[in-house]
Amino acid sequence: MDLILQVLQTVAPVFILGGIGVLWVKMGWEYRVQFVTRLTMTLSVPALIFVSLMKTEIDPQALRDTALAALITYIAVGLFLLVLLKMLKLELRTFLAPLSFGNTGNLGLPLALFAFGTTGFDFAVVIFAIMAVLSFTIGVWVVSGGGSPVSAIKEPIVWATILGGVFLINGWMLPTWTVNTLDLIGQIAIPVMLITLGVAIARLKPGTFGRAIWLSTVKYVVCIAVPVAVGLFFALPPIALGVLIIQVSTPVAVTSYMLAEKYEADADQVAGLVMVSTVMSIIVIPVLLAFLM
Repeated sequence: MDLILQVLQTVAPVFILGGIGVLWVKMGWEYRVQFVTRLTMTLSVPALIFVSLMKTEIDPQALRDTALAALITYIAVGLFLLVLLKMLKLELRTFLAPLSFGNTGNLGLPLALFAFGTTGFDFAVVIFAIMAVLSFTIGVWVVSGGGSPVSAIKEPIVWATILGGVFLINGWMLPTWTVNTLDLIGQIAIPVMLITLGVAIARLKPGTFGRAIWLSTVKYVVCIAVPVAVGLFFALPPIALGVLIIQVSTPVAVTSYMLAEKYEADADQVAGLVMVSTVMSIIVIPVLLAFLM
C-alpha cells in the first residue's frame, strides 16, 4: 500500500497539470501553444539545462557514464526501429523519430524530479540534453527527408548543454544574481510544459488508432528493454539507471506531431501515436516506477 501511494504521489502532479491543459481547451479559453513552446524551448528549458549542469553535485564520472549510456541507448533504439520499420515497409519519415525520441522534456523531467528528487533530476537533464541534440539533428533530418543536421547549432538547447558541460567540468560558477535569474527562468519550464502537453493532446485530431496501438506497444517494449540492458552494462547507480529507463520510455512527444505537420509527413499517424502512447503511459509509467523506486 505504501508503494502504491508513493507511486500515485509521484505521477499525480504530472497528470493533474496535464489535465489542467485539457480542461483549459474544453473551456474554450485561448492558449497559444506555438508561443509557449517557443518560450520554453528558446528560453526556459535552456536556462534549466544550463543551471542544472552548472550546479550539479553529482560525481562527474557518473554523469559522463550516464550521458554515454543515454547516447548508446538512443542509437540502439533508433537502429532497431529502423530495421523493424523497413521490414514492415512503413515510412521512416513518419514513424522513426516519434518512436525513437520520447517526451523526455514535458513528461520525463517532471517524473524524474518527483520520483528521484534533485539528484534524479540532474541525471534527467543530461539525458534530455542528449536526446534533444539527437532529435534536432538526426530526428529533424529524417522527418524533413534531408537537409543539414548542422542546423542544430542554431538551437539554444544545444548551446545550453555545451556551456553547462564546460562550466561543470571546470567548476565554474556565475555570479549569484545571474544564477538566481536563470534559475527562476528555468522554473517556468516544468509546469508550463505539462499544461501545454495537455492542451496539445486535447487539440489533436488523429485518424485511425489500430496501427498506433501495436506500434506504441513495440515502442514501450524496445524503449524499456534497451535502457535496462545498457544501464546494467555500464553499471549505472540505481537512480541514474531508473532515470534512464523512465526518460527513454516516455510516450511519443507532441513536438513529433508538430514536426510532422511542418515537414508534411503523415501527421495523422503521428497524432495517433501521441494519443495512444500517452494513454498507455498512464499504466506503463506507474508500473515502471513501482519497480524502480
